[in-house]
Amino acid sequence: MLIPSKHSWIPGLTEVAIVFGAFLIFCGAAITFNKKAKSVANILGIVLLLIFCFYFIPYQFSVSKNFLQFGDWENAAKELALSAGAFLVAGRYSKNKLFRFGAILYAITILSFSIDHFLYAQEAVGYVPSWIPFPLFWMYFCGAALAAAAVAILLKIKIRLAAIMLGSMIFTWFIILHIPYVIEASSKAARLGETASAFLALAYSGAAFLIA
Repeated sequence: MLIPSKHSWIPGLTEVAIVFGAFLIFCGAAITFNKKAKSVANILGIVLLLIFCFYFIPYQFSVSKNFLQFGDWENAAKELALSAGAFLVAGRYSKNKLFRFGAILYAITILSFSIDHFLYAQEAVGYVPSWIPFPLFWMYFCGAALAAAAVAILLKIKIRLAAIMLGSMIFTWFIILHIPYVIEASSKAARLGETASAFLALAYSGAAFLIA
């Protein structure tokens, strides 16, 4: 997810993946235990933003050629959201423009996820747990909620309330949607994919609470 799908041209791809995985573990540990967290979060945010700008964007326009299909930018938006979260972590240690920059990036990605909810509601309605009635309604409702929170953050309208509600909503998805999918996954590959999605949701939730 962190790089475009067609990347077999990269030499030593397995080794690159291992090194990048170790880098992510290091960044997560440094932030968690508050060891040079600001500097590490800055580096993480910059690395992810550079991948978005100089790999995802050229890929979408030259290799994928699906740049007009909004849904094809989903992984790029996830990359940008994680970059924004890193800048939010770094920015909380000093009240400067970096935090606002992270908040704007984050709100833009949340807005893109909102649009996805409306464009692909029919296809994605199966993600709503079966015990929840009116699943299509909830797809549109959550899309509207994402859009409202994103606009509130961008325009500085009751940011704290909007971010708390956004973080709570995404954390609720983590509990009632993502965890059951991880538990019920039918294969190791599926479980790994669902686990990654669950932690992504947790990251989005955490970024919203940082803004709050």
